[in-house]
Amino acid sequence: MLIAQLKAQVKTKLDARAALVKTAIDENRAMTAEEQKQYEDLGVEIKNLEATIAAAEEQEKLQNTPAGPVIFAQPKDPNEKKWKGFGEFMQAVANAGKGNGIDNRLLMGAATGNNTGIGADGGFLIEKEFRTDLLEAMREQSQIANRITMIPVGANSNGIKWADIEETSRADGSRHGGALAYWAAEAETVVASKIKLKKSEIELAKLMAFWYATDELLQDSTAMEALARLEFANAMSFKVDDALFGGSGVGLPLGMLKSNALITVAKESGQAADTILHENVQKMWNRLSVRSRANAVWYINQEIEPQLENMVLPVGTGGQLSPLAKEYLERGTLKNRPVIAIEQAEKLGDKGDILLCDPTQIIGIDKAGIQGDVSIHVKFLYDESCFRFIYRFNAAPRKNAAVASYKNSSFTTSPFVTLAERA
Repeated sequence: MLIAQLKAQVKTKLDARAALVKTAIDENRAMTAEEQKQYEDLGVEIKNLEATIAAAEEQEKLQNTPAGPVIFAQPKDPNEKKWKGFGEFMQAVANAGKGNGIDNRLLMGAATGNNTGIGADGGFLIEKEFRTDLLEAMREQSQIANRITMIPVGANSNGIKWADIEETSRADGSRHGGALAYWAAEAETVVASKIKLKKSEIELAKLMAFWYATDELLQDSTAMEALARLEFANAMSFKVDDALFGGSGVGLPLGMLKSNALITVAKESGQAADTILHENVQKMWNRLSVRSRANAVWYINQEIEPQLENMVLPVGTGGQLSPLAKEYLERGTLKNRPVIAIEQAEKLGDKGDILLCDPTQIIGIDKAGIQGDVSIHVKFLYDESCFRFIYRFNAAPRKNAAVASYKNSSFTTSPFVTLAERA
């Protein structure tokens, strides 16, 4: 049907060119400059259509031709690796798409569950080995996702539900959701306690990545394997970290900056725009939950690095280099916790340019690692194969509110602390 439509377009454009010539002859004149340009443009369009038709006819012929002989035999040892690498696998898929024979290793998955052979659209599932390798590379590239608490989701589930302790205060009667303990001498009668629980739920979201690989690029299997592993790992880990940092929670993870548990420390009185002060860092640390300090991380935009290096400790009417600045210059830490520059942090002066957090207080879920498949027909007219990767993942902060302290109900702490805008 597609080829017939293209041929119809060619005939229409040929008739249009003939009409231009006939008009000029009937009027006993040469074609005008505008008519000449129309004539030439139509010629270019006709050539492009004819080239597309020729390619489509060739591809149709290849698809209707019985597959050639199997190129590789099944390994004698079932434990032997089927492929030298991802690049070799991609080359085999490309050859199958051209009608050069189907590599037997592409069909071996029927016994192991790793592969299902050719799909309805002329595709192959990407080997589990390569998908696992990509997931590991993605986690290596991550600066946030590799620190959160992960819970795998079962085959028949699309998310998780759990009951968690509802704790908004550390005062007696609220701490640990209301669980109470007494020393025997404190009271003659011990009052029974009832623990408050909150229901939490996370459903899987879908992160997708597509890649069109040209036939020329596929010729170098080693380069293609390195490129695919690096670029897909970078692209997908960036999007996951971006969502964990500031995601809306709608169709993607709820990020720390959007959490109801986030504490925003106010700027200092008279503080200049786009600055970070010694007092800002002190007060942020002061508002971090004590139980989160052992796992705490500072995420910053690298724009603020000079601000951290030059923080001043006020002394009398003057000042001296802050001990926090000295620590950062010497060890790259603040309060003995790592400082990590990430692109996802907000620009200098905006809320979120520095975030102190405990990533383990984020619950993440995923399912079956990364799924991958490749189509050999999607863009056959352009000599390209389409690789698609899907990662089913979601996450949300475990707490949904800051917690009032044991001795002072007006003082709250949280696993997530940031600094207010300094405009």
